[in-house]
Amino acid sequence: MQHVNRSSLPVCAAVTLLGLSSRAHVGIAATASTVTAAADVVSGEWQHRKLTFSYVGFTTAYTCDGLEDHVRQILLNIGARKDLKVTANGCPGPFNSPSHSAFVNVDFYALAPAVDASGSEMVKAHWTPLELTPQRPNFMGGGDCELIQGMKDLITQNFTLRSVEYRTSCFPHEVTLNGFSVKGQALRALPPVVTG
Repeated sequence: MQHVNRSSLPVCAAVTLLGLSSRAHVGIAATASTVTAAADVVSGEWQHRKLTFSYVGFTTAYTCDGLEDHVRQILLNIGARKDLKVTANGCPGPFNSPSHSAFVNVDFYALAPAVDASGSEMVKAHWTPLELTPQRPNFMGGGDCELIQGMKDLITQNFTLRSVEYRTSCFPHEVTLNGFSVKGQALRALPPVVTG
């Protein structure tokens, strides 16, 4: 004969209902995030940008090659198209010695919301989190404060951003742990859909 503890029945029923309820919530949450993700996809178009900015840093010296690589990584991280060109000039000596100042020429394409979404050059894009701090992404460091300070106009005026907080607190000859922070959202191209 099977013995059932009747006092445990309400508890079992509550646990079962809770499990069903949590699955329903998960389903609703998944549906809501899918709808939000779909609503966040916009049509964009690449716009050409070509400009020069000057780097002046009392704390960090870069070689011209190093400065080019670093600026390239930053621009790609924000959403520049992969065919960008970055050249730095003004580093002393024939061996590309580190310098505390240089002129940086950038030639790239950045996404902007499309005016006419029916064009053939349209790119599917979405809003994604943007974060530049001494800890993120992993190629950034505390010594980059003056570079981020010098790139402010380039970043804020040439990319499509929203809810941006751009803060720099750079002190000459001093690397600070939280010297800069750029946070918000950037319009970036969606990765191409692979069919097969």
